[in-house]
Amino acid sequence: MGRVSDAKERLMKAVSELIWTGSYGSTTIDQICDAAGVKKGSFYYFFDSKADVAVAALDSEWKARRPELDAIFSPTIPPLERLRKYCEFGYQFQRTLVRSAAVCWVVRCSRWVRKSARRKIFCRKNPGDAGSKRKYLESAIRDAHAAGLVQAPDCCSKARTLFSYYQGVLTEARINNNLEILRDAIRGMYEILGVRESVTAAA
Repeated sequence: MGRVSDAKERLMKAVSELIWTGSYGSTTIDQICDAAGVKKGSFYYFFDSKADVAVAALDSEWKARRPELDAIFSPTIPPLERLRKYCEFGYQFQRTLVRSAAVCWVVRCSRWVRKSARRKIFCRKNPGDAGSKRKYLESAIRDAHAAGLVQAPDCCSKARTLFSYYQGVLTEARINNNLEILRDAIRGMYEILGVRESVTAAA
């Protein structure tokens, strides 16, 4: 199966590329093994199923991106600026995926996750799922409220709303194959939070 030391990583990379260029449903374990240069028997040494390797790939990607999100949502950055940087980060990340023919993989994966019997496993194993990302938004909203920039005493509820809104914008961008739609995401976030234009300009 090639070098044991990197076979697992090659399988995760392969499933990512196959899902990005096709879909989860159309991707088979045989295709993943062929793309990774790993024998099928060895696949099951690392993973129990296609769902497991996809979850592992998402988890790996989340861990790679988390330091950037930690920096974006640093308490040293003004709270509204954190939200702007978050939207810009999302736009730049999606641009990278487009260059790899990988438009909005998370949105694409969410379809099979909803239908899959492995949904509970996905939600438990994937720390980059909604909960973790909402925590970042909560911290920014909480600090913006404390600074008098917005009125959002229930920061958890507002964070859920912002997260749902942003996922909707991502979906719209993918459906229309137009990432420029993401450029306006921050405007929508500010409107949801009731940020005044004067505050927006200052931010």
